[in-house]
Amino acid sequence: MARTDARIDAYIDKAEDFAKPILNHLRALVHQARPDVEEAVKWNMPFFTLGGKNLANMAAFKEHAAFGFWERLGVDTPKANQAMGHFGRIRSLEDLPDKDELVAMILSVAEKMQGQRAAPKKSKPKPVKVPPLPAAFAKAIAANPDAQKTYDEFSPGYRRDYILWVTGAKREQTRDKRMATAVEWMAEGKDLNWKYR
Repeated sequence: MARTDARIDAYIDKAEDFAKPILNHLRALVHQARPDVEEAVKWNMPFFTLGGKNLANMAAFKEHAAFGFWERLGVDTPKANQAMGHFGRIRSLEDLPDKDELVAMILSVAEKMQGQRAAPKKSKPKPVKVPPLPAAFAKAIAANPDAQKTYDEFSPGYRRDYILWVTGAKREQTRDKRMATAVEWMAEGKDLNWKYR
């Protein structure tokens, strides 16, 4: 049974009328070629994945649709560089290769994907070196039990971030201001980069 995603049904329903038969045709061919394919939505576009890796994606625009393989893997089409995907601006089913040719391409890319070597295992990360905690900063942290508790529970990386931020200030006034802010944030259980999450 095809592993479909309701978000792709909704995507196709919202597409322009000319694009709906194109998207449905492509979707059916991908599932025909590889029944084990899974659907996903990434970057607001329908994707087809195999074993967690992107196989292909399709998209609909106001005046054309697009379909392409995530990794080229030997797929060379005359319109590959004319627009997103491998088949240029697809305005009707006639702009696509015939069914058998497209299924063969899908199978070829899927086989090559599975034949690729697995990524080498990542080496163990080096332990984070924490610079010495300046006495004034240690005193400020100790004066606030919540900040001290958070600091004690922080990973070495989070400790290092705060220490480097405070000691990186050139002026004493800036250092003092950063220390006060750091203690306030730590008292709230926040690491230095909490705003960016």
